[in-house]
Amino acid sequence: MIQVNDITYSYGRRKKPVLEHFSLTLEADSVYGLLGKNGTGKSTLLYLMSGLLRPQSGEVRVDGQDVARRRPEVLQEIFLVPEEFDLPAVTMDRYVSLNRPFYPRFSQEVLEECLADFDLPADLHLGELSMGQKKKAFMCFALAANTRYLFMDEPTNGLDIPSKSEFRRVVSRHMAADRTLVISTHQARDIDMLLDHVAIINGTRLLLNAATADICARFRFEERPAGSPVDDALFVQPSLQGNAVVCPNTGDDDTPLDLELLFNAVLSRPELADSLQ
Repeated sequence: MIQVNDITYSYGRRKKPVLEHFSLTLEADSVYGLLGKNGTGKSTLLYLMSGLLRPQSGEVRVDGQDVARRRPEVLQEIFLVPEEFDLPAVTMDRYVSLNRPFYPRFSQEVLEECLADFDLPADLHLGELSMGQKKKAFMCFALAANTRYLFMDEPTNGLDIPSKSEFRRVVSRHMAADRTLVISTHQARDIDMLLDHVAIINGTRLLLNAATADICARFRFEERPAGSPVDDALFVQPSLQGNAVVCPNTGDDDTPLDLELLFNAVLSRPELADSLQ
């Protein structure tokens, strides 16, 4: 479990806090989608949960331990894939030999399977890759590290459409039951089928933290032709087909989660999330 307890963080004393008196609990063994507008603290929150930043007040506890103390036994269970990064100009084998000692459960088998799924050669040289290929190679190492907590910040940025499909397939295949994955993104449609929890933040506020099963049990997500009635709708958004609608789920026939529509609905009407808290 990850417990974010009343944290405040700003990049400089005179700057407005990115997160202020913010709290959040993430259950273990789950796949979370972390959503929010640009600048609302998603990336900062991942860095705080990784122990790479320290809050000015409050604390982040991972399995009961304060992550800011950066104990080796805690850090070996956390891996962060940032939105932007660089890799050294070495072979993947060399990169693995330098970094795998930090992750006791590192799996060479998982690494090779992930590389194959992304159509990357096992003997690749990191200095010769495009940005998209570097991102895929780094995500392969991240999954192979087998940490209990894996954080990814905008993982599909820089990936083409086939690679985004590969990303979903690779993550689904290699997410073990005893791991927690948190994906921060503004590209909701890239990850909505992966998630079993959704957290929507707005800097000082946690707007929603709920299981996808509970969300779909409470709401239906529909596309309705132009001119169709929307009197029962809780939120309406124009679409190419007519209107995208969030309405109450009054039966047993759940619809698939439309993460982008949910995000827009909660931002527009935060009270919609109250019944799920």
